[in-house]
Amino acid sequence: MDMTSSQIEEIVRQVLAGMGGSAAPAAKGDLPKVAHCAMLVAPKKFEVKEIPIPDLTDDDILVRVEGAGICGTDVHEWKMDPFGLIPVVLGHEGTGEVVYCGKNIKCDTAGKPLKVGDKIVTSVISCGDCYVCRMVPGRTNLCDNQGVFGLIGEKRGTAEGNRVNGWFADYMLIRGAGVTYFQVNDLNLNQRMLLELATVCVHALERGQSTGLLNFGSKVLLQGCGPVGLVMLCVLRAAGINYIICVDGNEDRLKVAEKLGAKKTICFRRPDEDTLEKRVAKVKEVANGVGVDFAYQCTGAPVAAADIFSYVRRGGGMCEMGFFVNNGEYQINPHLAMCNKEINIVGSWDYSAEDYPKTMAFLKQCREMNIPIEDLITHSYSLDQMNEAMETNVAQKGIKICYIAK
Repeated sequence: MDMTSSQIEEIVRQVLAGMGGSAAPAAKGDLPKVAHCAMLVAPKKFEVKEIPIPDLTDDDILVRVEGAGICGTDVHEWKMDPFGLIPVVLGHEGTGEVVYCGKNIKCDTAGKPLKVGDKIVTSVISCGDCYVCRMVPGRTNLCDNQGVFGLIGEKRGTAEGNRVNGWFADYMLIRGAGVTYFQVNDLNLNQRMLLELATVCVHALERGQSTGLLNFGSKVLLQGCGPVGLVMLCVLRAAGINYIICVDGNEDRLKVAEKLGAKKTICFRRPDEDTLEKRVAKVKEVANGVGVDFAYQCTGAPVAAADIFSYVRRGGGMCEMGFFVNNGEYQINPHLAMCNKEINIVGSWDYSAEDYPKTMAFLKQCREMNIPIEDLITHSYSLDQMNEAMETNVAQKGIKICYIAK
């Protein structure tokens, strides 16, 4: 049987991996010279562009992309470019296989060995110079100059000239100071594409736990059953929170919430739940007559953010995690909403690299507990269908929309 040199090289790699050895990096001459990227060139307009891959150095990692989740932040950027990034290659929830690993790179951010053939995800890019990076290194999510591959990595934290830094592509280059990344060989593709989103929710769990109000007996309300809210539901269940109430206006998404373990769902489009007063009464019926112990606000709608306080009992708490972009303001009465109730309020922003290993353990816990988190991936699109993928997301036709490399 005749075999090509690439086939022989792959067999050698697999044998070395099985022996615990490290496969040699691919020769630079065998690597692609260009990447095909879905570049956002104008609002609501992706175009597939062929972008030269910069000369690879001993500190670089080149990844063959396998897939990437589409985030609500990607959709906001696609719709109106609020961050002023155009032209940009988006995609920060991605994963793929290492095809080149510079000789200076021995392990990932957690110290796990990294080599050609390993599966990988990227995390945050911290500047290393701001107050938080210097004085509070465990909270690099609050870095003043934080970068994220596929969003703000080109302008902050990565080397000049690297445009191949978003996951909506067939190849992606990991380069620059302050970058963080993790080897994830023990997770399947769906789990890897959900990892970044799940990390946002694991971080929000810890913010909620900091109030001391989350325990096995807590009754918790989730407002918003989009991808963030539904993954947050999975995180709470895996953490032992057994009574969860979900509020949304989409019956299909509320059915998914029930499948994931929600004990009660409330839809603001139902006649008996179409006012805040009716919904609060329904919540109190199942929450000791006083309201929930804790609530997560997972929508980006200001009116919903104003409602959340009414569901919480006196002495309870809430976490705001729905406003990752500026969607406007809302009005509340501070006396009634906060002071009189003495509510514990925390915000949750992004995540730190330290949250990634915990999130990998969470995804494995979902397997152990039979929490069907992978069912949240409902649609997949190719690189030349990214505009259609965004339209599907905006229309709320599915739950988690993904790009899958062909």
